[in-house]
Amino acid sequence: MSAHLNPAFKKQLLAQRASLLAQLSSLRGGSVGRAEASAEHLGRNAELDNGQISSARDLELALDDRETTEIRLVNAALARIDAGSYGLCTDCGVEIPLARLHAAPEAARCIHCQEKLE
Repeated sequence: MSAHLNPAFKKQLLAQRASLLAQLSSLRGGSVGRAEASAEHLGRNAELDNGQISSARDLELALDDRETTEIRLVNAALARIDAGSYGLCTDCGVEIPLARLHAAPEAARCIHCQEKLE
């Protein structure tokens, strides 16, 4: 990939990370983790039975895991930009098509390798 495109992708990734962090902070109610915020919220709701509390807690933990993964992927993409390897598939080394990077700037793999992974 042409290095002159890296600043634009870096700007997009930084904005994406800032948005994710703001979203996490808003959803969690500040700096506490989603699990802690969920426990506090669910503990105050006397109308829920144990099954509902367990299901809601499982959902909260799954969302927390997904959000954490998204931030990790964005941070990894930013590290690849700094290392000069952004835009190259981390598995096979071929260039990731620009259309894929525009759609998912955090993408670490080409479509073929991503499909093999999944």
